[in-house]
Amino acid sequence: MPRTSPKSRPTWTDLKAQLADFDRKGLLGLIQDLYAANKHNRTFLHTRFGLGEDTLKAYKETIDRWLWPDVIRNQNTSVIKAKEAVSSYKKDVGDPAGLAELMAFYCEQAVGFCSDVGYADESYFNALVNMFENALATADTLPEAARALLIARLDRVRRASHEFGYGVGDDLDDILANSVGRHG
Repeated sequence: MPRTSPKSRPTWTDLKAQLADFDRKGLLGLIQDLYAANKHNRTFLHTRFGLGEDTLKAYKETIDRWLWPDVIRNQNTSVIKAKEAVSSYKKDVGDPAGLAELMAFYCEQAVGFCSDVGYADESYFNALVNMFENALATADTLPEAARALLIARLDRVRRASHEFGYGVGDDLDDILANSVGRHG
């Protein structure tokens, strides 16, 4: 295995030069090792190649776990970990329709959990407002029919958010009004 000098950090260029020496069998072996190494790699490869019935399932499971935890089992929320699932999908695949679906699902889970257990946390609400805004921005990239369905889902989120404090409902009202105003 080649050595790098202790002062340098390997880059994509360095790795690419090493990969150029691999034959097909060696490259497949490397991908198999990466696949076996951890769950994120498997999820990435399944999603990138559209394998399985629901390529969004693993991302949704992560969002669900961290936005709607089992309070009986004393599980905590983590908007950071839930947002990481959305970011991972965006990096792994970047499909606007899938991304919009995950963002809408994020908003639905957040609102559902707050309604279900009476959860009220300002940072949780701020993350919801940001994701709602990002979901609407992503909706702008979708065909009209898909955009209309996504906006209808987000409108239900907006209406449910009026149960909460911290001005969440007012914020979502403004964001949706500005988005719909851009589309007539």
